[in-house]
Amino acid sequence: MGSLDATRAELGLVVLYLNKAEARDKICRAIQYGSKFISNGQAGTAQDVDKSTTIARKVFRLLKWVNDLHALISPAAKGTPLTLVLLGKSKNALLSTFLFLDQFVWLGRTGIIKNKEATDRVGRISLYCWMASSVCASLVELGELKRLSKSMRKLARELRDTDKYENEQYQNKMKQSDERLLAVVKAAMDVVVAIGLLQLAPKKITPRVTGAFGFITSLISCYQVVTSGLCLGVVVHVFFRNGSAMLNW
Repeated sequence: MGSLDATRAELGLVVLYLNKAEARDKICRAIQYGSKFISNGQAGTAQDVDKSTTIARKVFRLLKWVNDLHALISPAAKGTPLTLVLLGKSKNALLSTFLFLDQFVWLGRTGIIKNKEATDRVGRISLYCWMASSVCASLVELGELKRLSKSMRKLARELRDTDKYENEQYQNKMKQSDERLLAVVKAAMDVVVAIGLLQLAPKKITPRVTGAFGFITSLISCYQVVTSGLCLGVVVHVFFRNGSAMLNW
C-alpha cells in the first residue's frame, strides 16, 4: 500500500496544481507560443492551434483585471522607495488595463462584437499596455534585486566569523534573489514577445522568435505557479501519506 499512497500523494499535488486557473492558463500559453514557434506565421495546423488557444486563454482571464486593480489601490510595503512604488503601481495599472481591454478583444474574436477594425485597434492598445507593464516589472525587479543585494552584503559582513551559507536568513535572501532574477528574465523576455505580437520589428523579431520567447516565459510562469503553491502542496502531500494514520488516531 506504500507505493499506492505515494502515487495518490503525487496525483494529489498534480490535481492541486491543475485546479489553479492560473496554472491552466500558463499551460495553454505554452501550447499557444509553442504552436506559434512551429508555424512561424505560416498557415497550417500549428497556426490553427495557435489561434484557437489564444481565444481559449482569454476565457481564463475574464475579470482577472480586478486582481491588479486591487494591488493598485493596496498600500505598498513599508520601506519601499518611492520610485519602486510608482513603478509597481504603474505596472498594476497598465496590466489591469491590458486585461480589461482584452475582454473586448475576446468579444470581437468570438463574433459578439462585429466591428473588426475597432477590435483590432483595442487589441493593439492592450498589447502596448502589456509591453509597458512588462518594462515596469523589469525595472521593479531590478530595483528590488539591488536592494536585496545590498542587504545580503550587510548580512554577510555581520556573519563574517561564521559560514553565511549555514545561516537561515542568508539562505532565504539567496532564494529571494534567485526568484527576483528569474522574474527579471521573464519580464524582459515578455517585452520582446509584445514587440513581436505588435510587429514593431518584424525583420528581427519574427513569429518564430516570438514563439520561442513566449514558450520560455510560459515555462517560467508554470514554475512560478508551482513555487507559489509549494507550501500548500506539501500539506496535501503529508495528508495523503499520513491521512489514514490520522483518521485511525
